[in-house]
Amino acid sequence: MVRGITWSPDGPALSLAADDGDARLPLGPGLWLRFRVLSGPGVPARYCLGYSAVHGPTEARHHPCPTGQAAERGYQCGACFARDDFRFMHDFHRSGIAPPGLRAYLGQPHWLYVATFADGTVKVGTASQRSKWARLAEQGAIVARYVAHARDGSVVRLLEDAVSEGLGLTQFVRGTAKYAALLQPRPEADLDAANGAAADAVREFLDGVALDGFEAVSEQFEPHAFTGAVSRPGRRIAYPRPLDSGEHGMRLDSMVGSHGLVAVDGAESVFLADLAALKGHKIELGSYTTDIPALQESLF
Repeated sequence: MVRGITWSPDGPALSLAADDGDARLPLGPGLWLRFRVLSGPGVPARYCLGYSAVHGPTEARHHPCPTGQAAERGYQCGACFARDDFRFMHDFHRSGIAPPGLRAYLGQPHWLYVATFADGTVKVGTASQRSKWARLAEQGAIVARYVAHARDGSVVRLLEDAVSEGLGLTQFVRGTAKYAALLQPRPEADLDAANGAAADAVREFLDGVALDGFEAVSEQFEPHAFTGAVSRPGRRIAYPRPLDSGEHGMRLDSMVGSHGLVAVDGAESVFLADLAALKGHKIELGSYTTDIPALQESLF
């Protein structure tokens, strides 16, 4: 079962839950990913991904869904959501309620960042010290800057809320919007200018925030080399088949977040595919190919 796309300094990987434990399938330039998605009568629209138990600043353990249930809310069944320590994370700075392990996780230093996506949309967000780089890589940011270093997770989320309220920056950008933006990305110089202006405005705003436990910083996020081509302006076509069913064969050329520029057998054009659509689905690897619709062929 696919748990999602994760990033490390080595690059992206497909995170999998198998019968014998969790696994990672590294994704790199030139890799052919061939699989079929298991679907049909009796197969849930999306499986529950289980829950996480947090034991400290750098230690969290994932547990698969004990009963293999269908997802009811997001990517979890009700029972796994109730067990998940991370469910307290986004409200802890207001409620003060969290299990001990999550308290320790939130007690580590955190970063406030400003991220810009392919259409120029700007958001403010947070990342723990542990996930400082990976958070932005997995978000699919084209350009980003860290604007504050905070003592802990409570302080950084108070800053995030203050910036959202004071400057009107959103804290959330939908995956569908990120995908649509990458079909027609703006020049990176324009995105960098927009991000730099937003970062300057946030740092200026933070000068007037009466809160202890943070300092303004100016540090650029450096994306992985594999992200280059997908974020550059150019002709690309939406991947022609839904990824939550059917058979697929694609060669990965470039990725940002969960979105990849891919090639398929027998086609000259490149396509934009969102591998996040596989999350919560069971797949079988094999000698599979993508069936290109006749309508799509007319676009080549």
